[in-house]
Amino acid sequence: MRWLETVVDYVRNFSTYRGTIDPYDILEILIIALLVYYILVWMKTTRAWQLLKGLIVILVFLFLAYCMEMNTILWLARNLLTFAVTALIIVMQPELRHALEELGKKNFLPSAVFSDSARKEKELFSEKTIGEIVKACVEMGKVKTGALIVIEQKESLKDYERTGIEIDGIVTSQLLINIFEHNTPLHDGAVIIRGNRVTSATCYLPLSDSLSLSKELGTRHRAGVGISEAVDSLTVIVSEETGKISVAYEGGLERGLNAEELKARLQQVLNRQGDEKSKGKVIWKGRSKSRNEKKDIS
Repeated sequence: MRWLETVVDYVRNFSTYRGTIDPYDILEILIIALLVYYILVWMKTTRAWQLLKGLIVILVFLFLAYCMEMNTILWLARNLLTFAVTALIIVMQPELRHALEELGKKNFLPSAVFSDSARKEKELFSEKTIGEIVKACVEMGKVKTGALIVIEQKESLKDYERTGIEIDGIVTSQLLINIFEHNTPLHDGAVIIRGNRVTSATCYLPLSDSLSLSKELGTRHRAGVGISEAVDSLTVIVSEETGKISVAYEGGLERGLNAEELKARLQQVLNRQGDEKSKGKVIWKGRSKSRNEKKDIS
């Protein structure tokens, strides 16, 4: 691969090129670094983040193949590159469209580069919100009112919010119970929670096609597992048939939780968000990032 050979040659002969660097080259490097930063921030809030990690694995594999002079693999990579770029554009078409829409709406340079105060800080999941969700789920379980509550974490749920009706209300047990009450306009579908607010109701979620799920589980449970397979959200499900409370996370389903167990699972979300906040959002201020590991739901 010619570009890789160029990079290797530049690194080997850096001392000879050093005298040719001028201030405009440094400015160009800073601009490119800024663009890469914004692209990575955008990708991390979309499903493109998983795709990026897959591409990184492929690039590392190709680099190792180049170092080991695996010419057949490199020949295949060169011939498939054109088709791969076209396929990538097709796969990423919805995300690219939304990114261009957001770019047209926002004047992001002053607020994002020079100051973090102009950016609206994301409200974190709180203990009060946990109590309200647990209270609502227990009350709905007693009367067998079905519910589907999706709690956003790092990966954005805006694509799914667009399928529902905007609420933007503070999370309370009364609000959740009223949304899922039988025969009300908003009871059919999922509720999405971001931080301490209910953002949307009646949202459509992807259904899981996992063969490991019990046949007795209905559409509500399959939707809860389906969204947990697509993003890193945590989903609370109240069964309309049995009144039992379940939690879906990372494609798994934990059934028959009581109030204390549900509170413990939601507490894990609060702890994860607290860890993310402690890492710091402003790279320019030089905050160090912690390396706390996430706890998995067993």
